[in-house]
Amino acid sequence: MIVSTKDAPAAIGPYSQGIVTGGLLFCSGQIPLSPDTGEIIGVDVRGQTEQIMKNIKAVLNAAGCEFSDVVKTTCFLTNMGDFAAFNEIYAKYFTSNKPARSCIAAAALPRGVLAEVEVIASVAAGTGG
Repeated sequence: MIVSTKDAPAAIGPYSQGIVTGGLLFCSGQIPLSPDTGEIIGVDVRGQTEQIMKNIKAVLNAAGCEFSDVVKTTCFLTNMGDFAAFNEIYAKYFTSNKPARSCIAAAALPRGVLAEVEVIASVAAGTGG
C-alpha cells in the first residue's frame, strides 16, 4: 500500500512518501521542506531537524503509526560536527521506545540541506499492513 499525505512534502523524484508491506512502513528519507511551499525550513541543523521530524510524523500518521512504532532509522548528516545538535532534536521525538539507528556522513544531500532521515515502523494490525 502506498502512503501519501499532503501534510508532508510531495516527493521530488520518482518515489513514494512511504510503502506499507509485510506489517512494516518504509518511509522515504525526509528533508526539511515545507509541505505547503516546498521551501527549505531552518538555517541550521536544529531547525532543519525539527522540520524533518514534523514531516516524518505526517507520513507515520498517514499510515496509522506514531514515533513509538518506529523500529529503525537511518540518518544522514553533511557535517558530523552537527551530530550533537542533531541528536538534541532527534531525542525529543524518540523518548521511550528508541529505535535502532545508523547515522551516516553524506557528502551532499538533495537541495543542499544539512540532514535527512528515513524510518521503518511497525504497522499495527488493521491499519493497512
